[in-house]
Amino acid sequence: MAEMDIGRRDKRGEWQPGSLPAPSPLFSWPPKLGKIAKHILGYNGVLWPINLFVALISIAIWQWFTPSLEQTATFRIGWIALIYVRNVVLLIVICGGLHLRQYMLRAQGLKYRYTDKWLAKNDGKFLFRNQTYDNIFWNVTSGAIIWTAYEAFSLWLYGNNVIPMITFSSRPIYFVLLMVGVIYLRLIHFYFVHRLIHWPPLYKSSHYLHHKNVNIGPWSGITMHPIEHVLYFSGAILHWIIPSHPVHMIFHLIHAGTTAGIGHVGFHRLVGKGDSGLQTDFYFHYLHHRYFTVNFGDESVPLDKWFGTHLDGSQEELKAMMERRKREKMATEESVG
Repeated sequence: MAEMDIGRRDKRGEWQPGSLPAPSPLFSWPPKLGKIAKHILGYNGVLWPINLFVALISIAIWQWFTPSLEQTATFRIGWIALIYVRNVVLLIVICGGLHLRQYMLRAQGLKYRYTDKWLAKNDGKFLFRNQTYDNIFWNVTSGAIIWTAYEAFSLWLYGNNVIPMITFSSRPIYFVLLMVGVIYLRLIHFYFVHRLIHWPPLYKSSHYLHHKNVNIGPWSGITMHPIEHVLYFSGAILHWIIPSHPVHMIFHLIHAGTTAGIGHVGFHRLVGKGDSGLQTDFYFHYLHHRYFTVNFGDESVPLDKWFGTHLDGSQEELKAMMERRKREKMATEESVG
């Protein structure tokens, strides 16, 4: 399939897909069961391929690369360091792998890239004057450390029977449903945390760092200030209340840590020869980085639609957004005056 068959690039170098983001049918009324089933089970839906891939990784990591609860019942630097190293390796494999393919080898050039610009070099707003080095620094220091802190403390709580825990054998149906539910819990949590950090005091003190990445790449996903990392990974706290298994908590944190990188890859499709490959379809979040005050969540949970922050990139919605901003600016000036 040629690039022009499913999208177009304008004179400014911005690429837009032919099919614009649409709210999830899961929350529509009356419910349309066929569309809901396709949305959850179909290709590029809720489960397949990305979320199922991350869930399987999480199960494998719990099984083979996580200390036993007997070990985690006592804080020891050894097992905590092991978790930190494992989380950094995950970031290197997923974010680093995508960066290598798309930005170093440039395996498909600019094809399906949302902008015709590559990542910044010799730019003073980034650490080391390099966007990629800046992003990697915040990922493997603050990001991986705070991610690991939430995971280690949660495993300590499980190990000491402080929080409710279930097993697959005791509640198999609930166990499986909660694995799917983690996806929605994380996206709902992300929306409200994201709205919070756009509150001017928090934006100026922390979230501004993430938004230096107007032009995004895989390492931009959890490039955040430590304050934002504390809030972003705080979804793990839900598992201190909801009866769950450690693998649910691990899936929650790995999903937050790795799918952010996938979601910031900056390409609509990852393709090889013959134009076959994976359709990432992250235009919705790319628009957030372009316009800042829209698309705080994910299309799978239509909170942006419900709270009036939805933008699909169409001329109609862009015009409505600009008019809304104009009204807000006038109202602010009148209140100051």
